[in-house]
Amino acid sequence: MRTIAEINEKINRKCAVVWTVEELKTRVAEIGVTKAAKEVDVITTGTFEPMESSGAIINLGHTDPPIKIRRCWLDGVPAYSGFGAVDLYLGASCSVETIDGEELRERGGGHVIEDLIAGKPVQVRALGQVTDCYPRATFETSVTRDTINQFYLFNPRNLYQNFIVGVNGGDRPLHTYLGPLQPRLGNAVYSNPGAISPLLNDPDLQLVGIGTRIFLGGGIGYVAWEGTQHFPLQKRLANHTPIGPSATLALIGDAKQMDARWVRGCYFKSYGPSLMLGVGVPLPVLNETVIEHCAVLDKDLVAPIVDFSIPRRVRPTFGLVSYAQLKSGKITIEGKAVRVAPLASMFLSRQVALELKQWIEAGTFTLTEPVSPIPMDRAFLPQDRWTDF
Repeated sequence: MRTIAEINEKINRKCAVVWTVEELKTRVAEIGVTKAAKEVDVITTGTFEPMESSGAIINLGHTDPPIKIRRCWLDGVPAYSGFGAVDLYLGASCSVETIDGEELRERGGGHVIEDLIAGKPVQVRALGQVTDCYPRATFETSVTRDTINQFYLFNPRNLYQNFIVGVNGGDRPLHTYLGPLQPRLGNAVYSNPGAISPLLNDPDLQLVGIGTRIFLGGGIGYVAWEGTQHFPLQKRLANHTPIGPSATLALIGDAKQMDARWVRGCYFKSYGPSLMLGVGVPLPVLNETVIEHCAVLDKDLVAPIVDFSIPRRVRPTFGLVSYAQLKSGKITIEGKAVRVAPLASMFLSRQVALELKQWIEAGTFTLTEPVSPIPMDRAFLPQDRWTDF
């Protein structure tokens, strides 16, 4: 029906028809798939959820005399320095090393990234390897995003296509990456926003590939590669959506363009720091199949209920539950009503999709052709498959 080039031509003329994915689902219910496909050019999706496999590449710039940094801390959070002399990687889930007070302990790389994006100063302390090229041994200073060279997010694993629902069937509280889970099935937590989530609306990754331009943290980003733990061979329903954790993407984008509204450090008690991140993906309407996939509803999507009380890689489950049930606020497990809450912000996920829609309508955001597809044949290889040597 359309090509990306044709859609971009309409975007440049500011006459493209853009709907958020929720608007699309409503219109399909009213006029059907075929008519909707003729009307709309781009569908915007969004999520705002914890994505701890994120981090920032930072180049500080050379000192005088120069230093070859081999250990470094940004506001007390260790940054990896095994690249060039003043290149760093700051992981979002890395914790501050000092233990001077609760406020500092509940801080990590995600908070430092948020502060830099917000324009706040960050303290740098570095130890160097003294060489003839780099004679300086130590360095301390304060930096902002305007006083460093490169500052960009390079996130190894974002945008899980689906995820799990966490519960605790044991007899003591558990502190997990989903937050606190109360004993004896006291609560349940899920993280994926369901039918508005980007990759659940492109289940076969036919529209998203390497080089796809996206909304990342309030700026423009790109799909850089498949994400770590990418597992597209997950079992799927008849509508092609996976029944558990599946495809993931590695994302990259200039953090100097980003907005701290969409990049926020967070902390999970007795687990550690993470990063709440807003990501929006535009889906070009190239044919009716795009509409069929984007019309999927929460009642047609499922996630597994996983018991975290069993400390194993493969934990027992209590079966599958639909996102419609999850979003009702209560699910039933073995005859017991269990209250449930999301980690993702549904409100901000919708706002991501809406802001991306506004960018496209204004002609400031065009679509890209992927330079290569995301592989859909990756198996998941756990370490316990291998024999110890």
